[in-house]
Parts: sequence; structure tokens; C-alpha cells
Amino acid sequence: MNPALAGAPIVTAAQMRAAEADCFAAGVSQVALMESAARAVAQQVARFARSRSVLVLAGPGNNGGDGFGVAWFLTQWGHDVTVATRGQDWNGAAAVMRDRWTGPATDLDDATPRPVLVDGLFGIGLTRPIAAPVRDRLAVLAAAAELVVAIDVPSGSFADQDASDGVQADITVALGALKPCHVVGDTARCGHVILADLAIAVPGDTRMIARPVLQLPSRADHKYTRGLVLVIGGTMPGAARLAAGAAARGGAGYVVLASDDARVPFEAVVSRKPDTIATMLADPKLGAVVIGPGLGRDDEARTCFEEAAASDCPLVIDGDALALASIEQLARRTAPTILTPHSGEFDRLFGTGGGNKLDRTRDAARRSGAIVVHKGADTVIAAPDGQTIVAHPPAWLSTAGTGDVLAGLAAARMAASRDPMRAAIEAVWLHARAASLAGPAFVADELAMHLPQAIAECL
Repeated sequence: MNPALAGAPIVTAAQMRAAEADCFAAGVSQVALMESAARAVAQQVARFARSRSVLVLAGPGNNGGDGFGVAWFLTQWGHDVTVATRGQDWNGAAAVMRDRWTGPATDLDDATPRPVLVDGLFGIGLTRPIAAPVRDRLAVLAAAAELVVAIDVPSGSFADQDASDGVQADITVALGALKPCHVVGDTARCGHVILADLAIAVPGDTRMIARPVLQLPSRADHKYTRGLVLVIGGTMPGAARLAAGAAARGGAGYVVLASDDARVPFEAVVSRKPDTIATMLADPKLGAVVIGPGLGRDDEARTCFEEAAASDCPLVIDGDALALASIEQLARRTAPTILTPHSGEFDRLFGTGGGNKLDRTRDAARRSGAIVVHKGADTVIAAPDGQTIVAHPPAWLSTAGTGDVLAGLAAARMAASRDPMRAAIEAVWLHARAASLAGPAFVADELAMHLPQAIAECL
């Protein structure tokens, strides 16, 4: 996860345009805002270009205005810059920026490649594929460059979609706020994303994850107030052990593993036979229940899941339990619920289609009434009220059993806070941080060992 983007807002193209309009209505001039954007991009270009010559592509509209502004600032700072244009549709602030530029300019078709390419052809307003001749010309210039810097979004990318067919950028400078294409789906085309804060007030209901702040136990706390977690095992007991171990190391005060297999991850975890699950579910001290890791999908597993789903216990539902659940069943629950599906489990439960990963996860949370942790290289956490958090965990979490660890950790955090959204955010951050501490080669059994250090960093 890029710490520089921690807590950064994520907005759609329409939200960004509305925020800019509000900014103008409050008295900020369009020229001043465009200057701020151009300066922010030019600073990054200067930082990486060093003494190399620069070709700036300036498209129609405000994208072109940004491009001319970048070229002007770079020239003022002593850089060798040429501008290549497409179209002449510059009005308002964009026309002011164009008039400032007195350096060399040429048509896109006649542009000579340079070591540094600044892509300002198309911005967040693009809603259709680039015409083939322009796309091909852009590809030639980008391929010949040693460094490609995109202004806001790489040309050809659609800001609100989680897949990109645009130019391949090495660096993208996002203006004012991140856009969906920067954070979900095929983000590789954006390269390294840098956020330029332009002091524009944008909606805050969708953000990148930030390091949580955890509270130390008080002198009055004991094992039950810190959270009693029940992990329900099944046909694959190892998965439940992973979840139980993570719950114990993730801050729970007391962990019970209900399984026919008497083995526990360590002695502090209490083993119980699964025939006592109904009694355990009725325990008023119970803070959270994990069901699904290694549960199985036979009749016994289904009965067990239905008992848990019908209870008033806070639930973390993962793995096999997601295959046994229905949206209607989940929506009937009144107790806090966290779902932790990977993409295949998500599609089976909620269906495919329906927009980008942000949109789909928000819709799933609304339909189910649960907090949905849609796992992956871009993990999206959404609440029924629309609050959405995005995380980019380390790629080496893509190994068997790490999802079981996350489920147990989420239960520990929910038992401690009784707030499912907060618990999900804490669990995802701690899970990713533990993976970073473990290094690029580990097995899931080792992951929970690094949770205490991750937690210590949040106190």
C-alpha cells in the first residue's frame, strides 16, 4: 500500500466536476485552479525529467490548458520543452494558458519523440475510445519516450472504469482526488500514482485506507471485555485453526475453536466440540463468530451455518459459508455482519456486472446489509450506507490460508470495537501490514505471528 495515498479521497468524474464548480462558485478563478494543477504536474515532471528534453501533448479543452500550463512552468524553470497539439478547442482558462505559451508547437502528427512525454491529450471527460489514428500516434510517441507522465489519467483511460485501454504511463499525477481508474481494476496503465492536492473540497465517503488508531486495553479490561471470539470449524480443520490463531493474536481476549479436531494453534485457544455450538451461540459474552473457513458444504455444514445466521451474534462469514448464504438470509440479520469474499465467491453470491469494483461492492453491501470486504489486489471495503475504503495489500498475500487469517482477525477487531466497518478496516490494514513484515515468501501459518508488531504500530 502506498503510504503517500493513505486516506486520499476517490471520486468519480462527475463528482470531480461538481467539486470544481463549487470551488468556482466560492470565488476561486478557473485560471488560478488550472495554474495550480499545471504547477503540481510540472513539479513532478521536473523532479523526474532532470535534464532530459520534454514533449507535452495538449489536447482539446481543459486537458490542453493543463498541458500548456505544464509546458510554461517547465520552460520558466529552464527545461527544453515542445508542445504537440490536437484540436483547437480552447476556451476560458485553457485559452489563457494557450496564449501564455510562446515556445515551439506542432501538430500531433508531426511531433518528434522526446525522452520525456507529458500526456495531456484526454482527461476524465473521455467517454469513448480514442480514434485509431490518434491512438496509434500516441502509442508511437509513448513507446519512444524514456518516461511518460500522464496528467490526471492516461489518455484513453476512462476515469470511472476499473479497466484501462489507454497509454501506458510511468507516472500519473491525479488532480485534486484519486479516480476509480487509479485504484481498482487494471491500474497498471497509470504506473505510479501521485496525488496533487489542489485544495478542492471533494466528497469523503470513498477513500484509500489509512493506518488505524487502536486503543490500549484499560486497567478495567479483562478477557471478556476485550472480546470473546468463537471460530466454528468443519471438514478442513486447518483453516479454522488459522482463523482462531489470527483472532487470538489480533487482539481478542478469549478464543474458542469449535471443531471435531482437538488441535489448536496454541494452548491459549480453547477447544470445544461442535455439538455445543448452539449453547455457545447463546452466550451473552460472545463478541464475534467466524464461520466458513474449512466449514464444508454438506448438510451438517448448512445446518451449522443456518444456526449462526439466525442468531443475534456478530458474524464474520468467509469461505464455504459464503457459498451457503443467500442475500435474502443476510439481509434479515440485525446483528453486525462482515462478509470476506474473494472475486469468485463475490460473483457467485452477488452476480457479475454492474459497474466497477467500487460500485459492485457498494451495491452488495446495500443489498445484504453487511460490511463487504471484496478481497483482491485491490481490496474494497463497503458499508450499506455507502462508505467505501480501498486497500492495495502486498501481492504475496495471494497464497492459501491468508483469507482465513483475515476472517479471524476481523472477528477479533469486531469483538473489541463492536463496530463492523471499523473492524473490517482495521483487519484489512493489519493483515496487509503483517504480510509486509513477514516478507515476500511466507505461508499463512506464519502470518499471524506478525500481527502483534502490526498492532503495536497502531497504538
